Amino acid sequence: MLKGRIALVTGAGSGIGEAIAKRLADEGAKVWVTDRDGGAAHRVAEAIRSGGGQAHCLKVDVTRREDLESACDAVYAEDGRVDIVVANAGVSTMRPFLDLTDEDWDFNFAVNAKGVFYTLQTFARRMKDQPPMPSSELRGKLIATASMAARQAAPLLAHYSASKFAVLGLVQAAAKELAPHRITVNAVNPGFVKTAMQDREVAWEAELRGLTPEEVIADYIRQTPLGRLERPEDVAGVVAFLAGPDADFITGEAIEVNGGAWIF
Repeated sequence: MLKGRIALVTGAGSGIGEAIAKRLADEGAKVWVTDRDGGAAHRVAEAIRSGGGQAHCLKVDVTRREDLESACDAVYAEDGRVDIVVANAGVSTMRPFLDLTDEDWDFNFAVNAKGVFYTLQTFARRMKDQPPMPSSELRGKLIATASMAARQAAPLLAHYSASKFAVLGLVQAAAKELAPHRITVNAVNPGFVKTAMQDREVAWEAELRGLTPEEVIADYIRQTPLGRLERPEDVAGVVAFLAGPDADFITGEAIEVNGGAWIF
């Protein structure tokens, strides 16, 4: 489906980003695996190559515009274009609203909102001048990982929810402005995804709510009509759809990937 396409994924050293990078590679794309943990990015790229796919790795901190510009330069120097950019890097902390600190707010917004802005803008500036993709009227596709929390704010996550709401506003506005350049912009909204980040959140929530981690996980599953925790691969499949030709006429959308935990 993506044979011959060039893709870049941020925050791809683990979790959802790793699953996205591997799925895009499985679909035939050459993938640039980026993460602020250069070792993790290298590990994922090696796994893709070991499986017969094509991958490069770069150390990229999405809060540093210069890192993204350097990554963009590297991709264009090697491949001459980029077709798919997935702004996936994200962070979270958890605290009651009345106890939120400036540091909590700034940390979440720096990565989840500004990092997505930097990523999409940096690559769109180059993407808009490249020829259309083969067999397509589009020059490229931008995809952001938001969250179910961008639709329904949750207690203890006011700052995180606000940062993810910002992502959806950015995606919608960018989609309208970039459409004349034949670039689509979309988002995915995962739910309760089983990752290392979720493990940390479960521990925080258990302590803040006076529950055991097992009770927190059981509550997540109770809230999910399909009856299980989400897997990173569940998100990766939808990203692959948005990256592929069947989604060429979709832009400005956020697809809910949460097992029914939030239904629009």
